[in-house]
Amino acid sequence: METTLAPPAARTAGKPPLDVLLCSPRGFCAGVDRAIQIVQLALERFGAPVYVRHEIVHNRYVVESLKARGAVFVEELDEIPDTAQPVIFSAHGVAKAVPAAASARNFFQIDATCPLVTKVHREAEIHFRRGREIVLIGHAGHPEVVGTMGQLPEGAITLIQTVEDAAAYQRRTSAPLAFTTQTTLSVADTAEIIKVFTERFPDIIPPHKEDICYATTNRQEAVQKVAPMVDAMIVVGAPNSSNSQRLREVAERLGCRSVLIQRAGELDWALLDGAASVGITAGASAPEVLVDEVLEALASRFRLDVEVVTTAEEPIVFNLPRELRKAG
Repeated sequence: METTLAPPAARTAGKPPLDVLLCSPRGFCAGVDRAIQIVQLALERFGAPVYVRHEIVHNRYVVESLKARGAVFVEELDEIPDTAQPVIFSAHGVAKAVPAAASARNFFQIDATCPLVTKVHREAEIHFRRGREIVLIGHAGHPEVVGTMGQLPEGAITLIQTVEDAAAYQRRTSAPLAFTTQTTLSVADTAEIIKVFTERFPDIIPPHKEDICYATTNRQEAVQKVAPMVDAMIVVGAPNSSNSQRLREVAERLGCRSVLIQRAGELDWALLDGAASVGITAGASAPEVLVDEVLEALASRFRLDVEVVTTAEEPIVFNLPRELRKAG
C-alpha cells in the first residue's frame, strides 16, 4: 500500500509547502522479502537462536529487528558454537567453501540466497564447464561478488570494476570469452563496460538473460524519471548497500542534489534549503517503515503534498526453501 500522508491542518499551519514525489517501485524486492521471511520463519519454527552468516540484507534496522527476536549474526562460521539450530546464509550468496564447511560441522543449513544471485552462480558454472574464459563485472569485496567468484576455482574468474579495467583487459587464453555481472550495479555504468568489451571482443558471450536484477533496474528507472522533476532526492538505504548507492548516483548524474540516509535522524536539513520539491526512494533492502519515518520528519517542518510516481509493477514472488515451506 502506498503512503498518502495528509497531516491535519493544525500540524501544517505556518509551514512552507513541499512537494514530495515518492518513487515506485522502491524498497523491498522479492529476494530481500524472501530472505527476511526465512529468518522470521526459522525463529518461529525452531526457536532462538538462529544463526545468520553476514547481514541477511544490508539494512541495520532489519538486522537489529531480527536480533531482537533471537537471530545471531556472524561474519564467519567459526563464530558459531556446535549447534543443531539453523544456520542461514544471507541473500547475497556465499562461496561454495561456506556450505562445505557448514556440512563438515553438521550444521542445519538454510540458504537465503536470492534466486537471481543463484542464477548468476549457475551461469558462471556453465561457462566454466564449457571451457570459457570468464569476466565478472562487479565491485571488489561485495559479498555477492565474493560468493560468485567462490563458485569456481581461484583464478577462474577475472573481476572487472571499471571501463578502464575493461579497456586494459588482456585475454588469458584462446578460449571463448564470456561475462556475467553483479545483480545490483548501475545499469548505465555496466552498459558502458559491456560496450567496451563487445567492441574489443565482438564474440564475447553475454548472460542468457541480463544479470542486473529487475528490482535494481526498476528502482533506477524510477529515480531517472523523478530526479529531473525535483530539487533534491532522498535515498533511504544503508551505506554498504550497492543498489542504494547506485540510486544516489543516478540522481546526482541527473544534476539532482542527493543524499543516502539510513534513518530520518540522519537527514541534513541543509539539503532542502530553498527546495520546493523532493523525491524519495528506498534501496531494495530498506523497509517501508523507514520511508514513513522520513515523511513524518518532513511533515514536522513542511506542509507536504505527496504524489506517487510509478514506473513499473513488481508482481514477482520467490518460493521459500523446502525446509521452511510447511512453516510458511
